[in-house]
Amino acid sequence: MANPAENTLSEVLAAYAFAGEVVGAARFGQGHINDTFCVYTQTAEGDCVRYILQRMSAAAFKHPDQLMQNIVGVTDYLRDLIEKNGGDAARETMTVLRTKNGAAYFTDSEGGAWRVYPFVENTLCLQKAETPELFYASAKAFGNFQRMLKDYPADTLFETIEKFHDTENRLANFEKALAADKLGRAKDCAPEIAFVKAHAADCSVALEALRAGRLPLRVTHNDTKLNNILIDKDTGEGICVIDLDTVMPGLSINDFGDSIRFGANHSAEDERDLSKVNFDLPLFDIYTKGFLEGAAGTLTDAEKEYLPWGAKLMTLECGIRFLTDYLEGDTYFKIHRDGQNLDRCRTQFKLVRDMEARWDEMAAVVKKYS
Repeated sequence: MANPAENTLSEVLAAYAFAGEVVGAARFGQGHINDTFCVYTQTAEGDCVRYILQRMSAAAFKHPDQLMQNIVGVTDYLRDLIEKNGGDAARETMTVLRTKNGAAYFTDSEGGAWRVYPFVENTLCLQKAETPELFYASAKAFGNFQRMLKDYPADTLFETIEKFHDTENRLANFEKALAADKLGRAKDCAPEIAFVKAHAADCSVALEALRAGRLPLRVTHNDTKLNNILIDKDTGEGICVIDLDTVMPGLSINDFGDSIRFGANHSAEDERDLSKVNFDLPLFDIYTKGFLEGAAGTLTDAEKEYLPWGAKLMTLECGIRFLTDYLEGDTYFKIHRDGQNLDRCRTQFKLVRDMEARWDEMAAVVKKYS
C-alpha cells in the first residue's frame, strides 16, 4: 500500500516549474518528522538538477502557513545579507522554490502541505561528528546563524511548536504525568523522579533571566544538531543551516546547549551502561570556540555567561521529556524496546551530573573564548 505522501506525488510535482523535465523522485534522508523526497530533473542541455521535496508533518506542525512565513522571511533576509557581503546565497542559505502560482507551498487534494528547495550540491549532511573539526565547523555555522540574524525582529516569528523550549512547562507536564501515573510506572524510576524534583528550580533559571531582561529574545533554530548543517565537501566548512521548521523566537543559549547535549559525548542516546556516558569537556571547548567565533561579538556578556546553563538545561529538559513520555506510556518518542525512554532519560541525567561536576571548568572555557 502506498504511503499517503506518495498518493499525491504526481499532483504535487505538476504544481512546480522545475528547471527541467522531472525524471524521477525517491525518498531521501533520515528525517523522522516530514516526508522527504529527492526530485531528479533533466534540462534540455542534459544536465541533472535536483530538488528536495517535503510534505510537512501535519502532526508536528498545525499551521504550515505560519511555518512557511517564518522560513520565507528568514531565508529572504539571509539571502539579501549574503549577497550584500559578496557570498553565494544559493549555497549559504536555503531557497524556497515557489509554485507556478507563486505560493511558498502547495496544498494537495488530500490536504497535505508541500514545499520545495533546490538541492545544495557538493555538500554532506552528517549524522554525527566523526572528528572534532567537524564539530567545530557546525559550531561556527550555528554561531554565524546567530550573527546574521541578530537584527531580525524575533517577535515577528510565529511559534511553530508552542512552548518548545519552555523548561518550566516541561516540568509542569512531568508533574502531571507523575500525579496520574496511569501505567503504574513511577515505582520503576524513583531515582529519576527524585533527580527531577531536586532540579526543579533549575528549570526556571533561563526563563527568569529572560523575564528580567538579562537574556535577550533572539531568532533561534531550536534543533541545532550536526545533521542540520550542510558541510562543503571540498572545504569541510559548515556552509548552510537547514531544517528551519523550528526557527522561532528563543534564547541563543538553548541553540548552543542543544548542540552540546547532542554532540559533546560519545554514547548512544539510549545507552544502558551509564559508565559509557560521559560529558566530553574537550568537545565542549572546541564547540564553544567555534560558536563564539561564528557569533563574532553578537552575544551579550550575559548570554556568554549563561552558555553552560544552556548546555545543562537543554540536557535536563530532554531527560525530563523522556521520563514524562515513559510515565505516559511512550506516546511521543518512538521506541523499539520496553524501557527505552527510561534509558534515554538516564543518559541525559548522567550528562547533567557530569556537567555539574565540571561546572567551573565549563565556565573557564567560556571565559577563555569570550
